[in-house]
Amino acid sequence: MRDRATARRPTALVIGASATGLFAATALAEFADVTVVERDVLPDGPEPRRGVPQARHAHVVWSGGVKAFNRLLPGLVDDIVAHGGRLPRIMGDMVSRAPNEIWFRRFTATPHRNLVCSRDLLDWALRTRVLADPRVTLHQHTTVLGLTGDRTRVTGLRVRSADQEQVLTADLVVDGSGRGSHAPAWLEALGLPTVTERRVNAGVTYATRLYRAPGTTAGIAFPLVNVQANPAKAPGRGGIILPIEGGRWIVTLAGTRGGEPTGDPAGFVDFALGLDDPVIGELLREATPLGDVDTTRATANRRRYFEKMNPWPDGFTVLGDAIAGFNPVYGHGLTVAAQSALAVRDTLASTPLTAPGTARRLQRAVVRPVSAAWDLAVGQDAFYPGAAETPPTPLERCLARFVDRAVATGARSPRALGALLDVMSLERPATRLLSPDMLIPMLLGPKTPHLPGPPLADAERDAALP
Repeated sequence: MRDRATARRPTALVIGASATGLFAATALAEFADVTVVERDVLPDGPEPRRGVPQARHAHVVWSGGVKAFNRLLPGLVDDIVAHGGRLPRIMGDMVSRAPNEIWFRRFTATPHRNLVCSRDLLDWALRTRVLADPRVTLHQHTTVLGLTGDRTRVTGLRVRSADQEQVLTADLVVDGSGRGSHAPAWLEALGLPTVTERRVNAGVTYATRLYRAPGTTAGIAFPLVNVQANPAKAPGRGGIILPIEGGRWIVTLAGTRGGEPTGDPAGFVDFALGLDDPVIGELLREATPLGDVDTTRATANRRRYFEKMNPWPDGFTVLGDAIAGFNPVYGHGLTVAAQSALAVRDTLASTPLTAPGTARRLQRAVVRPVSAAWDLAVGQDAFYPGAAETPPTPLERCLARFVDRAVATGARSPRALGALLDVMSLERPATRLLSPDMLIPMLLGPKTPHLPGPPLADAERDAALP
């Protein structure tokens, strides 16, 4: 007979029932019995919860994230679409102005489809699928107090539930608790060094209001409408209209230092009309608001370089926003969460979860999607006044000029747009911008002129009228 200890299935603890935590639980469940430790009590339906502070704002899952969703949880995207989510073509079903103030043409041949829905719907569909897995157990209303173990190995968690403290043990602890993670302090308490951090804060404030879709727009596939802020101008201002389930629009407006939107409902449409292009404000003039304005200022890019720490304890891995939180305007958080969970699953497919050094290998594996999103966000935000501790280097300025030219080329060339979207969607590395698909149109120049204004069809504008 096999020894019972040898036959024992490994165990894992996941901190937080966030999207990161739930994706991680799914990845880990193939190799271990998983317990998710959640501070809050989760709602039964597609409703907001306190632990997702930015849930009210617009969310888009890039096509790289959609593919990762489908690999981790086949059928999840179909569930969301069945409940009103959409998979619009980017840029065919999108009216978008780039940060360099160039409007993209609405090419329809690109294969990139982003997922658009409310965050409440996405989270509900995700937790319904993940928590239905018998290998995953949820402990709600349970607060994590710290790690157990020492500087060489993490053995579990100290938690408090119903005013009682206890210790939960596991072979692997995964921190998916988000921007508010206490992992740096917990690791220092075990005798480990301080983790290196970098922060780039464009000073963006977000203001979001929900609207009933105006006119007859709820009955058509109305496009996303996006006006991105220009970092060359101070303050930078932008906004997005996101048609979602239930015949509603999520409208998020943004502004950097000195140009922030406020929570005043009376000024919301006026702010939108004051953007460099007033298209969002014009579409909102006849729309009926559903509730008040929600604002958020916690939008800084922050990176913790856990993968560079030496030593690193066995039995502990950090994922998601606990490693890097991005300016939400780029929409990469959910994609990175899913891709990081895939990196965990792929690593554990060839490395035993309980083997020495596995946690470090996992920490290094999840850096790849994190780094790709970080470079895209910081490469833009570092140019806002006061965003970074040190100004952009000559190399960073050169790269920024190249990206601007790539955007200008992609705005008029479907071939170049495909390469640009491969990178922006986190499907391909940034070296894709050096491929012939981008360089040939860039060097020869697209024959089509830039658009003079937003490519919104007359029928679409008419549909927004009462």
